[in-house]
Amino acid sequence: MKRMIVSISAATAVALVTGAPAQAQVAPADPVKALKSQFVAGKGVKFTDRTTMIEDGEGKPYLRRTGSFQFGRGGIVASDISSKDAGPADDPLDPPASARTIRIGTTSYSQGGTYRDKMPRGKSWYKDPDGMTGDVDGWFSQLVNVAEPATLTSLLKGAKKTPTSYSGTTTFGRLAKVSPWFRATLPLRSSDKTVVTFKLTVDRNRLPQRLTTSFPVTGIFDSAGWEGKTISVETRFTGWGARVSIKAPPANKVTTKLEDRDGL
Repeated sequence: MKRMIVSISAATAVALVTGAPAQAQVAPADPVKALKSQFVAGKGVKFTDRTTMIEDGEGKPYLRRTGSFQFGRGGIVASDISSKDAGPADDPLDPPASARTIRIGTTSYSQGGTYRDKMPRGKSWYKDPDGMTGDVDGWFSQLVNVAEPATLTSLLKGAKKTPTSYSGTTTFGRLAKVSPWFRATLPLRSSDKTVVTFKLTVDRNRLPQRLTTSFPVTGIFDSAGWEGKTISVETRFTGWGARVSIKAPPANKVTTKLEDRDGL
């Protein structure tokens, strides 16, 4: 009898031990909660953007960007984005050549791009206290910022889900309501009804890993020159939780006044 009790006890113990991992498994974290867990002062994430201009079913490289977000407890507190023209040199609709924008709070410091021929002597950065996130290049890059909890929440609501991805559509109007990043990136646009198609892939920690979006350029410019053209942007995120420190440019290189050398 004692042997039987010992055997039963041993079997029960084995069952409990082997069954423990299954019971201890936790359901995948909600992507919004996973994102908010990254909001630690001095930490952040890096990303790359690749913009393709599509016309008549044919896509051509248009713009490339590399950047980083610095977080605080409430979310993004600073960004640093560099862009480079990836299209043909003779394309009249190409974006300006390489540019960089540092944004701290709502203050932007822009270098190159549309400002490269407007700088006073000895200055290389233009300061705007309520500036855009990426100068004009931002209009043709990733307008959807999934590092913002409100934006991410809006996208996931009603999205088609798989174990590792979310896909669906949103509009410029919806983004403008929930996203400070969108409003600062594209302050002027031709239509808030413009539809943005998206697909978001998350990593094993439920953090954004890859985001692709597309929208018609006429949502930005309602003109014949952009008719039939679609922008497609792929963004990849790396280094969640890495230390990120973004600082303003040296004060002696900054100006708030531009020289109108070309009449623009």
